[in-house]
Amino acid sequence: MSERSGFQVPDHVRPIRDAVRAFMVDHVEPAEGVLHEGGSAAATLMGELQARAKAEGLWALGHPTELGGGGMDFLDYVYVNEVQGRSEYGQIALGTYTLQDSLMLHAHANPGQRERWLRPLVAAEISPSFAMTEPEVASSDPTQLRTTAVLDGGEWVINGRKWFTTGASRAAYTTVMVRTEPEAPDHRAFSMIIVPTDTPGYTIVRETPVLGIRGGHCEVAYDEVRVPADHLLGERGRGFAIAQERLGPGRIFHAMRWLGQAQRAFDLLCDRLVHREAFGGPLADKQLMQQHVFDSYAQIQACRLLTLHAAEAVDRGGDARVEIGAVKVVGARMLHDVIDRAVQAHGAAGLTDDTPLSHMYRTARFARIYDGPDEVHVQSVARRLLASYSDGDSWSFAG
Repeated sequence: MSERSGFQVPDHVRPIRDAVRAFMVDHVEPAEGVLHEGGSAAATLMGELQARAKAEGLWALGHPTELGGGGMDFLDYVYVNEVQGRSEYGQIALGTYTLQDSLMLHAHANPGQRERWLRPLVAAEISPSFAMTEPEVASSDPTQLRTTAVLDGGEWVINGRKWFTTGASRAAYTTVMVRTEPEAPDHRAFSMIIVPTDTPGYTIVRETPVLGIRGGHCEVAYDEVRVPADHLLGERGRGFAIAQERLGPGRIFHAMRWLGQAQRAFDLLCDRLVHREAFGGPLADKQLMQQHVFDSYAQIQACRLLTLHAAEAVDRGGDARVEIGAVKVVGARMLHDVIDRAVQAHGAAGLTDDTPLSHMYRTARFARIYDGPDEVHVQSVARRLLASYSDGDSWSFAG
């Protein structure tokens, strides 16, 4: 566990962070136009980016060394994730898209699962997907999930429907959260099962565009899907606990990547104001434009400290749900607001694909919903804070 706090990037992290930033600016960001289009050209280009990342020693930095990764400590990797987040393709190009899934398998997979899926996952020889959300119920309350799995002899039989299974169309398998214990209390009623995507009955119904962006978010039907009993991940009835293990650090990674996106939008905002002229002078001289700069600076800095504080709380161990919930909400709102101001400063150009802002703006709006909508996290954090007062204690902001 590291003993440090504040905004400064540690000296031992800075060289690798600078190398990742250069990789993003020089190689990934210029490739976005082709990558947005998808298809064979995008796949070929992504393969070239991944090969370059491996050659430059930037591959899978956050994965454990025993899995073939870079073995960076959690807090060290948080700082790298910040610059990797400048583009949504950074985590794929640098081999960290699979980090949440590989850590989940590393902690809970049996030997057969590790051999079949874990090492190929870290090497980007295969791609994962994760299925929790369902279209028929409010998945912000996961106790309502309806997809079931019943043990029939030596096989699990799965029935139901999931959606927003990101990357299912290219994945080798999907880790599915299913109800296996119908008589158990809600939070002990679910389990995780690994389902190879070529299993009969596993059918991709459609890819669901998000605000017009085809990002690989799939709706999948499970119709009498049969997988061996040993495809259970971890223990029966531990699905909720495994999901929380996966989602907690993942929200920190999201928030740091959002800071990378916000930095990029802030750069575009300031560059526009300095170089664009109107009404007899540069936009940078206009007070209302200066307000945009001030507000974005303040939001980014405040969110960055909150995110690093949450990361340190996770690194220390124990219950960090207040810190994680807060940064999920604040980070998503910050990202939206900073990009929105950059769009406004660009005027009509900000609404086109002549800059990255249009795409960034739409993906930023999605951030307030995935991994739990704002309202759920607001309620959860507030309840935990108030509970400390109900018990006659208080909440210390000093930690």
